[in-house]
Amino acid sequence: MNVFINKHGVGDVLMVQLTTERPEKTEIDSKGDVTVIKSSHNGEPVAFNLFNATQYVGEHPDGSIELTPEFVAKIQEALEKNSVSLELNVDFSPKFVVGHVVSKEKHPNADKLNICTVNVGSETLQIVCGAPNVESDQKVVVAKVGAVMPSGTIIRDAELRGVPSSGMICSAKELDLPDAPAEKGILVLAAEAEVGSAFIN
Repeated sequence: MNVFINKHGVGDVLMVQLTTERPEKTEIDSKGDVTVIKSSHNGEPVAFNLFNATQYVGEHPDGSIELTPEFVAKIQEALEKNSVSLELNVDFSPKFVVGHVVSKEKHPNADKLNICTVNVGSETLQIVCGAPNVESDQKVVVAKVGAVMPSGTIIRDAELRGVPSSGMICSAKELDLPDAPAEKGILVLAAEAEVGSAFIN
């Protein structure tokens, strides 16, 4: 689940994304201050907007809002106050973590892409990476599916030139780190970095 607010651009509206999937057709169901967006295919909620958000969750700066159990509880209470039957199941695990590149092989359909197997502690991911400096046995920063990049981009499961990819190996520039180098390339961490731990810039 990802939550955004843009009071200057949109108004006092909390925009809640429940899934990274983007259905081709959607339908809308409104009750009180809540508008739920559902997939027309299966009726599953994919997002909702909470209007007059400040009275429910308090003041927050524009942008992506960090999820905490307390904040999610306020949103759940807002849904209940507006008679919306929607149970929020939120993954509070970090979305930017230290990964270990276990292996790297050339992409069969793209000269500049590599297929990396990356251990992120709780699981092993296949990530297609185009960075020229990625190598096996590196410690790297991985943005897992659902992560919101500083640019606002949401990381989704993807398929790059026919190969599935789950997550992204990040550069310092993509992480908006100070003094990020201008040249292309992923951020390589120290060898002692703990696999699966949260990356905090």
